[in-house]
Amino acid sequence: MYGSTSRTEALLNENVINLRHYWRVLMANKWWIAGLVLVVVALTALIVTKLDSVYRATTTVLIESSEAKVVSIEDIYSVNTRNKEYFLTQFEILKSRELAERVITRLDLTNHPEFDPRRQQEFDWRDHVPEALAELKVWFPRDAAPLTESSIKAKVLAAFTERLSISPVSNTQLVKISFDAGDPELAAQIANEMADVYIESFLEARLDMTRKAAGWLTGRLEGLKTKLKESEERLQAYRESEELVDASGVRALNSSELTDLTLRHVEARKRRSEAQNLMEQVEQYSSMSDFESLLQLPAIIQHDMVRALRTAEVEAERKIAELQDRYGPKHPAMVSAQAEANKVGANLRQQVMRVAQGIRSEYQIALETEKAVARQLAQAKDRLQQVNRKEFRLSELEREVETNRQLYDMFLTRAKETDETSGLQAAHARVIDAATASRVPVAPKTNLILLLAVVASLGIGVILAFVRDALDNTIKTPDDVEDKLQSNVLGLLPLTKTTQKGQPLEGFLADNKGTFAEAVRSLRTGMMLSSLDQPHKVIVVTSSLPGEGKSTVALNLAEALGQMERVLLVEADLRRPVLGKTLKVEQNAPGLSNLVTGIDRLETCVRTFKGARIDVLTAGVLPRKPLELLASNRFNAALENLKKNYDRIVIDSPPMIPVSDAMVLSSAADAVVYVVKAGDTSASLARKGIKRLRDVKAPVIGVVLNQVDLKKLSQYGDYGGYEAYGYS
Repeated sequence: MYGSTSRTEALLNENVINLRHYWRVLMANKWWIAGLVLVVVALTALIVTKLDSVYRATTTVLIESSEAKVVSIEDIYSVNTRNKEYFLTQFEILKSRELAERVITRLDLTNHPEFDPRRQQEFDWRDHVPEALAELKVWFPRDAAPLTESSIKAKVLAAFTERLSISPVSNTQLVKISFDAGDPELAAQIANEMADVYIESFLEARLDMTRKAAGWLTGRLEGLKTKLKESEERLQAYRESEELVDASGVRALNSSELTDLTLRHVEARKRRSEAQNLMEQVEQYSSMSDFESLLQLPAIIQHDMVRALRTAEVEAERKIAELQDRYGPKHPAMVSAQAEANKVGANLRQQVMRVAQGIRSEYQIALETEKAVARQLAQAKDRLQQVNRKEFRLSELEREVETNRQLYDMFLTRAKETDETSGLQAAHARVIDAATASRVPVAPKTNLILLLAVVASLGIGVILAFVRDALDNTIKTPDDVEDKLQSNVLGLLPLTKTTQKGQPLEGFLADNKGTFAEAVRSLRTGMMLSSLDQPHKVIVVTSSLPGEGKSTVALNLAEALGQMERVLLVEADLRRPVLGKTLKVEQNAPGLSNLVTGIDRLETCVRTFKGARIDVLTAGVLPRKPLELLASNRFNAALENLKKNYDRIVIDSPPMIPVSDAMVLSSAADAVVYVVKAGDTSASLARKGIKRLRDVKAPVIGVVLNQVDLKKLSQYGDYGGYEAYGYS
C-alpha cells in the first residue's frame, strides 16, 4: 500500500510544473542574464546612435464624393461615388506608380543624394578592407552590372514607394499622405507635391475625358442633324401625298357626319319596323278578305278619309232607319237613301283598300330609306377610318420629327456647354492641411528600440538559461541527488581552495572550526545515524571518475571518526595512489600490497597520522595486477585481521567507471559511500556507477556531494541556510 502511494506521488510530481525549480534556474543565472541584457542594450544603443534620423511629413487631403454630369440622359463616364469602392479606388490611385514617377520627375529625385543610387555606391567597404582580410572580397563580390537609366529609376521608385504611406481617416472622406525622409524639408515638399500631382492628374484626366466627350457629341450631332432632316422630309412628303391640310378639321367633320347618320339610321330603322308591323297586319286580314276585320285596324280606322267615310256611312244607315218607319223600300226617298248608303259603303271599301295599299308603300319606302341610311353610315365610317389611319401616320411622323429635334437641340446645347467649360474643371479633391517640416524624428525610436532590446535580450537570456539547465545533466544540489540518483544525501562538502592541485584536501584538522570541518562532522553524523543498531565497520569510499574528491572524503571522514573511535584509513587505490603523497609517506614504503602478499608485517605497514588519532595503511608497492590482489583470499584474511584491531576501517577505493576494483571491495564492505563532484559529475554517469554497485548487492548507504559552491547553492532557493548558519 505504501509503495503504491509513493509511485502515485512520484507520477504526480512528474506531471506538475515545478515552478520552484524554474525560479531556482533563474536565480542561478540572474547575473548571466543581466550581463546579456546589458551587452545587448549597449550594442543596440551604439547601433541606434549611428542610425540616421528619419522625419515624417503628412498632408491631409479631402476627396469629394460628387461629380458633374456630361449629359442629362446618363453619364457617358459614370462613376458611383457614393460607396466605399470609390474611395478605395482613389486610395489605390494615390499609391500608383504613375503619380510616384511624376513626383520623382518634378523634384528630380534621381539626382538627389538621398535617393540617387550612384552616390550610394561611391563608398564601398571593399575598398577599405585591409590586405590581411582581402579574402573577404571574394565572398562579397561587387555588382558587375552597371547602373542604367532604367535601373536608376527603378531603384528610386522602389525607395520612394517604400517611404510613402497612404492612410485614410476612418468614417471620413479625408486621407493622409505621409512621406519619410532624412531631410524634414524634403519630406514636407514631397508630401505636398504628391497631393498636388494627385489633384492635377484628376483634372487632366477629366479634361481629356471632356474633350473626348465633346468630340463624341460633335460626331453625334452630325448624325442627329441628318436624321432630323430626313424625318422632316418624310413628314412633308406624306402631307403632300395625302393632301392633308388640316387633319383635325377633317376628322371633326367626319365625326359629326357619322353621328348624324347614326341617328338617322336609328330613326329609319324604327320607322321601317313600325311600317313592317302595320304591313304584316294588313297582309294578314287582306288575304282573308275580311273587310270588317281590316277596318278594325287602328292604322286604317284612324285614317282621316276612312274615318270621314265611316261617319258618312253611319249617317246614311241612320237616315235609312228613320225612313223605314215611314216609307216602304220602294219609296223614292228610301231608294235615294239606300243608293246614298251604298255609295258611301263603296267609297269606304275603296278608301280602306287604298289605305292598306298605302301602308304597304310606306313599308317599302321605310325599308329603302333604312338601307340608304345604312349605306351612307358605312361609307362615313370607312371615310373616318381612312382619316384616322392618315392621322395616325401623320402623328407618328410628327413625333419622330419632334423627338429628333429635341435630341438634336439637347446635344447641341451640351456640346456648346462642354466646349465652353472644357477649360474650367472642378477638382474632386483639395488639400486641408499642407505638410510642414517636422523637427521631431519618427525614427529611430530610441526608447522603444531599447525597450524591445531589453525585453528581447531578457527573453533570450531566460530561454538560454532554461536550455542551459536542460542540457546541464550534472548533480548540483541535494535535490538532484535524490531526484536523479534516487539516493540519500549523507552530506555535502563545500568548495575549498587548495594549494596542491590533484592532491587530497586535509581540511578537517587544518581548521577544526571552519566550514569544511563542520561539513565533515555533519557527514560523520549522517553516516553514523544511518545504522545505529549495527555500526558500519568497513566503509568503502568511491566515485564515478578520478578527481571527484573521494580520497579527500575518505581522509577527512577517517579523521572525524578518529576523534571518537579507533580508525584505520586504507589506501586501496593500487593504480594511482595519492594519500601517501598527502601524508608525506615515502614512495614504495610498505603498505597494503606488502601486507596482503605477506612481505611485511602489519606493524611495519601501518603508520600513525601525526595530529590525528587514526592509523593509515598506504598502497605500498604497486602490484602488476591490482584487481587480482584485492579479490584474493589473502586480502579478505588481512581485512578480517584488521577488523579485530580497529573500530572503523575507511577504504579509499579506485573510481567505479574506469575499473571494477570498487565492486570487489564493496563485497567485503559494510557500507559504500559514493562521492559526486557538484556541478561536474553528470547524473547519467553517477547513476551508472551506483547501478553497478547495486547490481552486485553492494551496501550503498548514500551520496556525498563534494566541492559544493555554497554561494551558487544559495541561489537555488532552499539552501541559503548552509551559508547563513555554520557553512560560511
